[in-house]
Amino acid sequence: MNIIKWGIIGCGDVAEVKSGPAFQQVENSNLVSVMRRNTEKAKSFAVRHHVPHWTTNANDILNNKDINAVYIATPPSTHLEYALQAIHAGKHVYLEKPMTLNVEQAKQICAAVENSTSKLTVAHYRRKLPAFLRVKALLDNRKIGEVTHVDIEILQPKKTNLVTDTEENWRINPQISGGGYFYDLAPHQIDLMIHYFGPIKTVRGLSSTSHINSLVEDVVNGIMAFENGIQFRGLWNFTSAELNQKDQCIIYGTEGNIEFSFFGSEVILTTTKGIETFSFHNPKHVQEPMIKATVDYFLDKGENPCPAEDGLLVMELLAKLSGRTT
Repeated sequence: MNIIKWGIIGCGDVAEVKSGPAFQQVENSNLVSVMRRNTEKAKSFAVRHHVPHWTTNANDILNNKDINAVYIATPPSTHLEYALQAIHAGKHVYLEKPMTLNVEQAKQICAAVENSTSKLTVAHYRRKLPAFLRVKALLDNRKIGEVTHVDIEILQPKKTNLVTDTEENWRINPQISGGGYFYDLAPHQIDLMIHYFGPIKTVRGLSSTSHINSLVEDVVNGIMAFENGIQFRGLWNFTSAELNQKDQCIIYGTEGNIEFSFFGSEVILTTTKGIETFSFHNPKHVQEPMIKATVDYFLDKGENPCPAEDGLLVMELLAKLSGRTT
């Protein structure tokens, strides 16, 4: 295998700009076919993005012998089904986050990957974006000394602009999304914490729902202790007033702090030497660096940028932080 030939299952809003076109721009990568249940939308995506084949049936992707890797970009409710089918067909998988609806489904995918020749990467693409690479470099170079604790606040109104608009707001339907905006947005933050600070020792969390939609968590308040002693505190509120909107992470160390936004373009380093601001421009297709790393991994040219086990850990932490499990 010297080129990854992709099929996309679910060429919807996320694939439109964030990811889809990147599969044709990354070296040793080629987008062969796309699938969407709506005929006109599947055809439109293929025509606009110069994809040679389109279909409304996922089996056409899964059974296509010319395709050796599948990007699953459907809502979480079908991730397990399509991932298992792709693995059974011997194809590699790039799987959108959150990995599945729940922990048990994530475990099934991990087991399937372990017992197959297929490779799987979870699309926690922020790991490869320039701002978050800079944060990791600052941490690795001990620019704020020894890290002591981390504080995250995500305060958003009921209609947040942090998610891609869809015709049907499936993100607040737990049967499709797994758990509202918390399950959709918190993986971005939680995965980076795992990536930066490693294994976790203890997790505690509480959540509340609203009378409007009692099936999903609107406010989540959680704490974690990493095995290396670093403490974490996170608050997610998706019923916030617009004037209280916040998207902030501050990492505190013995010699300063690092502040950044998960959806912004600046990293601020504060030490006794002063304040230094780093500004970044994300690529047009923000998943392109992650897709490049994934292609390299599938071709045995690099490490897995986000293994299935990390996706499982994120699912476990979502459940614990929201108070679903202890």
